[in-house]
Amino acid sequence: MGSTASAAGPRTPFVIEGFDSVGFAVGNAFQSAHFLVTAFGMTPVAYRGPETGSRDACSYVLRAGAARFVVTGPTRSRTALGEHVAEHGDSVVDVGIRVSNVEAAFRHAVAAGASGLDEPHELRDADGAVRLASFAAYGPVRHTFVDRSAYRAAYLPGYQPCPHTFPQPPPVPYFTAIDHCVAAVEAGRMDEWADFYQRVLGGELLAEFIDGEISTRYSALRSKVVADRLRRVRFPVVEPAPSERASQVEEFLRFHSGPGVQHVALATGDILRAVDGMRAAGVQFLPAPAAYYEDPDLLARMGPISSPISELRERGVLVDQDENGHLLQILTKPVQDRPTGFFELIERHGSEGFGVGNFAALFHAIEREQDRRGNL
Repeated sequence: MGSTASAAGPRTPFVIEGFDSVGFAVGNAFQSAHFLVTAFGMTPVAYRGPETGSRDACSYVLRAGAARFVVTGPTRSRTALGEHVAEHGDSVVDVGIRVSNVEAAFRHAVAAGASGLDEPHELRDADGAVRLASFAAYGPVRHTFVDRSAYRAAYLPGYQPCPHTFPQPPPVPYFTAIDHCVAAVEAGRMDEWADFYQRVLGGELLAEFIDGEISTRYSALRSKVVADRLRRVRFPVVEPAPSERASQVEEFLRFHSGPGVQHVALATGDILRAVDGMRAAGVQFLPAPAAYYEDPDLLARMGPISSPISELRERGVLVDQDENGHLLQILTKPVQDRPTGFFELIERHGSEGFGVGNFAALFHAIEREQDRRGNL
């Protein structure tokens, strides 16, 4: 198994409090919001569009516990947003990070080598003020530092309560937080971006997986996982490694037209219920190989786990363990036409890992989907 962590970056003059939001650029914001309500069980909480003075784009804000998604689509042709969607497809464009001091966080990031995009500024309305600043990351992805401690409304000034009627979400969300966001970058650039996160966030390297540790005959990748010192935000960085055919990371880079957020992992307290509800609403999950659950060493290797293997097998949920406990996980298939972004559900029981023991099974499942698409 990969090595675990290491040297941390420099101490920072601010505290990272967690993920604030994940922003998506999409072709049709209303339909994307509808999908996230009906299939992911999220609640629409805010809206911005032509009716509120935003002439070129519509945005919907959705929540499930502490997890917040913002989907934004163009309302006019030949806008930068529309060109982005044409090139990259529906994809993540902004990963927000809540911090105690936006100015200090931004100054530290720029001094550490980040390219600033939006200087620290304040947005204010009758519900208070939000402080924001943003910097560039890999490909078209940016990070926005956010301090909303002095703001009472759902998202940002300029947004209003959602005016549209959507289906009723479940009384208990299927997931309650963003666990991690995975960056897929070009071959040879993993070290650069892992080092970037360590410097900019004052983070530490949690784990490293090198050649041969995450591979099958046809797929291989390298990965480094960086987190802030309090482990409130986690950023695995993956790059393709040499293999016989196009790996999942190479497929992502090709169809996304470059680096981007490969998947967002969502923390859940009841993965079995989440899979049942989301699958019934039309979400497709990667099927686990039958042989995975027939491994006679599985239970011996895992020890006591929170759910019966029979229940996990029925849903295709995988289990992994480290010295701190175990985790349960499952991946969706891509949730748009391009074989790019997808989601992970993860239920942690002490484990700080990322399911490396399951990567071979996951790779085989992904390869079957690649083969069906003709991309393997």
